[in-house]
Amino acid sequence: MNATRPAARSNSARGKPDSLGSLTPHHRPRTASQVGAAQAVAPSGTRKGTGMPEKLIKDKVLVYVVRDGKLLVFRHTDYSYEEVGIQVPAGSIKPGETPEAAALREAREETGLKDFKIVRKLGETEYDISPYRYEIQRRHVFLLELTEPTPERWTSQEDHDGEQEPTHFECFWMPLEAAHILQSGQGALLGRLSD
Repeated sequence: MNATRPAARSNSARGKPDSLGSLTPHHRPRTASQVGAAQAVAPSGTRKGTGMPEKLIKDKVLVYVVRDGKLLVFRHTDYSYEEVGIQVPAGSIKPGETPEAAALREAREETGLKDFKIVRKLGETEYDISPYRYEIQRRHVFLLELTEPTPERWTSQEDHDGEQEPTHFECFWMPLEAAHILQSGQGALLGRLSD
């Protein structure tokens, strides 16, 4: 998540990785009220009568890579499971980038692997990441195929184009039956794998 960027950007308020990162300027954030939500909005950018910030809508990608009944996942090695959980590759869409291209880029950046191809788009889903951050993530979810061999576990890092410190990951294959434990609703469309 909303992975959003390159993945694992720090959330300035919390100093924790953000696997579904911040939205890029190309995909201008839209507030919930701009996409038809019934909530009234105060001029200050807060939801009327609540004092809470208005939630932004941010487009993200999220990918499932399945091999031999197992899902490719990772954990941040610099943070505890309690802080960031187990995740699948995910992140923001860069300016001028299609969701398909972003899905392939995120899978490569976060796993260190290169030979991915898109099998199909599984759909879109929304996830409200509050109170961590006041945003609603619109996630474009893809099934990818990995054509290169991998070990059961390996380390990887995302370098963020040199714009911040690298983010370190441990990647591994998790049985699909256990994937219900994915953080922040990332497993929401796993049921569509069998469609």
